[in-house]
Amino acid sequence: MATDDEFLKQFNEHFQKMTTGGVEGEELSPEEAEGRRGRELNEREVRIRGVYEHPQSGAFVLLRDSRGRNLPIWIGQPEAISISLAIEGQSPQRPMTHDLLKLVMERLNATVEMVLIDDLYNNVFYAKLVLRRTDKSGEKSMEIDCRPSDAIATGIRFRAPIYVADAVLEEGQCELNEE
Repeated sequence: MATDDEFLKQFNEHFQKMTTGGVEGEELSPEEAEGRRGRELNEREVRIRGVYEHPQSGAFVLLRDSRGRNLPIWIGQPEAISISLAIEGQSPQRPMTHDLLKLVMERLNATVEMVLIDDLYNNVFYAKLVLRRTDKSGEKSMEIDCRPSDAIATGIRFRAPIYVADAVLEEGQCELNEE
């Protein structure tokens, strides 16, 4: 059994190899450090078909791509109301959270470039708001992780396109009987 000093020395050497590839002073990218590669998302633009209420399960927003794949995403009641109001072009007397977020972003010279639903893990969808901000040094783009419902509700207010990773569409799609 190693002494505490030997253990810490071995741990530090192992950590150094993991984070720098064994070369002192040289850092690996986050993907290399985690032992994974970046992945192609092959995003597909989708349109909102509507917000619906299921009598037993709650509200969901239904997205559809150009190939006719339907993607339901279960959302909370406040987000369902917020998305529905934005789709209908209605504004409440007092701003809701997503309206407030839009006002704050506009005051900071930021806009939503697009909504990206990029992952589905254990039946939970993950999304990003892709923002563009202009300041004295020029334009900057940034991604903000958020719930798909918040991304959609905010993105609609900026008339931003919504994209879904193809793998997410494949995994989460459902067949609908339209009458």
